[in-house]
Amino acid sequence: MSKLTLMHYTATDVQEKQITSVEETQEYREQPGVLWLHMQGLEDRAAIGRLAELFALHPLAVEDVDNGPQRPKAEEFDEQDFIITHTILEDEQTHRLQYVQFSMFVGDDYVLSFQGGDQDRTEEVRIRIRTARGPIRQHGVDHLMYSLLDSIIDGYFPVLEDFGEYLETVQEEALLRDAPETLRNIQRAKHELLHLRRVVWPHRDLLNVLMRDDNNNVSTPVRHYLRDCYDHVVQLMDMVETYREMASDLMDAYMSAISNRMNSVMKVLTIIATVFMPLTFVVGLYGMNFKTEVSKWNMPELSWPYGYPFTWLVMIVTTVLMLIYFRRRGWIGRQDVPTEKDLEGDEDAIPSGKQARVR
Repeated sequence: MSKLTLMHYTATDVQEKQITSVEETQEYREQPGVLWLHMQGLEDRAAIGRLAELFALHPLAVEDVDNGPQRPKAEEFDEQDFIITHTILEDEQTHRLQYVQFSMFVGDDYVLSFQGGDQDRTEEVRIRIRTARGPIRQHGVDHLMYSLLDSIIDGYFPVLEDFGEYLETVQEEALLRDAPETLRNIQRAKHELLHLRRVVWPHRDLLNVLMRDDNNNVSTPVRHYLRDCYDHVVQLMDMVETYREMASDLMDAYMSAISNRMNSVMKVLTIIATVFMPLTFVVGLYGMNFKTEVSKWNMPELSWPYGYPFTWLVMIVTTVLMLIYFRRRGWIGRQDVPTEKDLEGDEDAIPSGKQARVR
């Protein structure tokens, strides 16, 4: 069920309450200050329609709110700015990234925000308003709009940091084992990063629209704050591109590891076959069973009391000499694929998300 939270504040006073009817916002519109109405959950279509009537929202923008998810964007209407962005969550078990559309209408003295789902991502901004932390209560609706955007964009950083650590885990799996699950993890990481890029990239155009000099709904001081948001988006893009390259390199490393393991297996099998070649020759030679009565050269060892142990001695000595030769040549006894012990302390293989983030 949709939940409506209303906040009305000035530099000296804050009012906050849950409302059941959108008509309750009218009395606050007549008072000086900033009105912020947040709808959590979009199930109440009638309430959305009633808000559209009371605040003269553009029908195309209302349609985008009601029919998400939409591409992040910012649009200017007559007396309003309409903004669509996305909040991000990460499933701790599957490491899948989840996105929830967050929409805003910014008027001259009000902000209407809409978010689907049941997880409210605006509590941090509410705390700043309640405690008068920072300059948010000293400014108008454009600063509230900036604070919401900044909170949403900054929420991407810890998720990307965790995702970078997940990539490190996948890298170790790719080098140490060739299980099908490892390949699926790599493919899933590439897919998640591609989707993440599609979500983050449009935020640059969104912020450019808001920072334009001809945007009358955004004051000059807030444009400076929005530039800081723009810098954060650029940092996010750098992290996403870096992780995408890592994921591509992981696929190459995984295929190389499989090839190395296959080569190791083939090497062992080749060595075994090579060792048995002279042994097969010996037992084949003595399996011809020529009669010594016909000629003394017809397998004379068959009549020798030590012929059988001598044959075993020849085969054992041949095997040992061949193994010694193979080891000296480095064909056996060498580790081609790194083990877990080899990877310990190799912290430079893939930088973690915290190392990749530059704030």
